Amino acid sequence: MGQTFEPYDPDQGLLLPPSLRDWLPEGHLAHFVSDTVDQLDLRPFSAKFERREDGRGSLAYHPAMVLKVLIYAYSTGVFSSRRIEAALSDSVALRYLAAGNQPGHRTIARFRAEHIEHFQAVFVQIVRIAQEAGLVKLGTLAIDGSKLKANASKHKAMSYGRMKEEERKLREEIRRITERARGIDEAEDREFGPDFRGDELPKELIRRQERIAKIREAKKRLEEQQKQEDEESGRGERMTKEGRGNMKRPNGVPPNKAQANFTDPESRIMKTGSGTFEQCYNAQIAVDAEERLIVAAHVTPCGADNGVLLTMIDAVRRNCRAMPRRVLADSGYKSENNFQELARRGIDGYVALGRGESSTNSASAKPLTRRMARKLRTLHGRIRYKQRKTLVEPVFGWIKQALGFRGFLVRGVRKVRGEWALVCLALNVKQMSQRLGWV
Repeated sequence: MGQTFEPYDPDQGLLLPPSLRDWLPEGHLAHFVSDTVDQLDLRPFSAKFERREDGRGSLAYHPAMVLKVLIYAYSTGVFSSRRIEAALSDSVALRYLAAGNQPGHRTIARFRAEHIEHFQAVFVQIVRIAQEAGLVKLGTLAIDGSKLKANASKHKAMSYGRMKEEERKLREEIRRITERARGIDEAEDREFGPDFRGDELPKELIRRQERIAKIREAKKRLEEQQKQEDEESGRGERMTKEGRGNMKRPNGVPPNKAQANFTDPESRIMKTGSGTFEQCYNAQIAVDAEERLIVAAHVTPCGADNGVLLTMIDAVRRNCRAMPRRVLADSGYKSENNFQELARRGIDGYVALGRGESSTNSASAKPLTRRMARKLRTLHGRIRYKQRKTLVEPVFGWIKQALGFRGFLVRGVRKVRGEWALVCLALNVKQMSQRLGWV
């Protein structure tokens, strides 16, 4: 009788130890991640260990190993340190990249937190490798932003007007509690004598003092941010030139509706693409048209885009050591100043002016804005600008839908920028592996 099935014996021992590398197909993404990280300059990741010469303490995990694990995990949609730890047992690819090591979730999270600023340098190295491989040409660049949720609830936010009201109420409550406590102290002095110990603050007074301290800190942050924004925009000078001398609020004083969050003070309430308002950061990318790789990544706590266009172009110049020839952006980036800078730098810009504005030639419009309107009315201009949707919007789709990254795990704009660089470099590595024939 012939044999029906292939041999199957789960308890069969192996005569020779297996190689995990052989358990993955030759073109697997994990191989590309490993080979790419091996080419990177990782000295910033190991600098602190080089200073430890006394031999004390336990051995640390190699930075290259943890970085490979993080990049592969992020490129396959696994972001939580606990999920990465679990995958190190279940995933052959991660077991191969870890070479049998089993770092715990605390180690992974600590590595990510301690080196959060170094991910930007790794991102730049990845972009330059792609450039050397001919995957980045800087012929046409598309820039766009998307609101990603902060690691904070919008219900933990308070408006500036509410802060002023709460501060007034708390001051009054603290005054009443203090007077009541003073009255109790005087009565106890009369009953027990002046040497009786009664210096402990009432619990309700401590709680209110902590609340008023937090509110004052949040108010101060809002006022400092508003002052900086007013100075950068030249608000007082601009209104004087325009003949509008009466300002509704003095410079440096936020509107009553301005909000601050107590969990992540640097995040902001922003309107998302779905029309809801959430506690968010504004994540920006610049995508090269050649292979739709991200060549610059940035995060801002401001919901508006127009102040970021030149920042992104400057980042592209630093990362790629060259300027793009052509830039596409939606109407969020329009401004006369942006158009002037694009012209000064010799960049052919195609920036939408908003619904109906590209067809107007109002005499009140500024000269470069009118020129942009004329350019967008031409057949060549319409064809050029139409490329934007096919270049940058699919990349955000890959990040949010394919990878599933819709919100940050860290707090504070400095850390958020580092995590965004990690997300973008992981996606770039995945795209590069496909373009270079690895997958």
